[in-house]
Amino acid sequence: QLQLVESGGGLVQPGGSLRLSCAASGFTLHYYAIGWFRQAPGKEREGVSCISSSGGSTNYADFVKGRFTISRDNAKNTVYLQMNSLKPEDTAIYYCAAVGRYFCVPSVNEYDYWGQGTQVTVSS
Repeated sequence: QLQLVESGGGLVQPGGSLRLSCAASGFTLHYYAIGWFRQAPGKEREGVSCISSSGGSTNYADFVKGRFTISRDNAKNTVYLQMNSLKPEDTAIYYCAAVGRYFCVPSVNEYDYWGQGTQVTVSS
């Protein structure tokens, strides 16, 4: 069964850090660009960051630039999202998704596989 599994979410105070992981099973991530998305209550799902299949190209939404870092370890079939300087407005369910392309694509609808999401809550 092909699936993505996110982990690493939780409750953190403002200014804190979390590292999310996105692990694949049933297929190899090496041939897929991977995106991280998030969805807060009452809001649409939005793109956070994306990394090309080789890891040589990364993109970030303006609201996370300088705070979040995406990386991948193809040997471990895992993609990471390091989140620093977290703010209350970062609170959301975070999803990873895979698209069978070398480069990232902007449209949510183009992604082939999605994880179930992991909750990130930033609150004092």
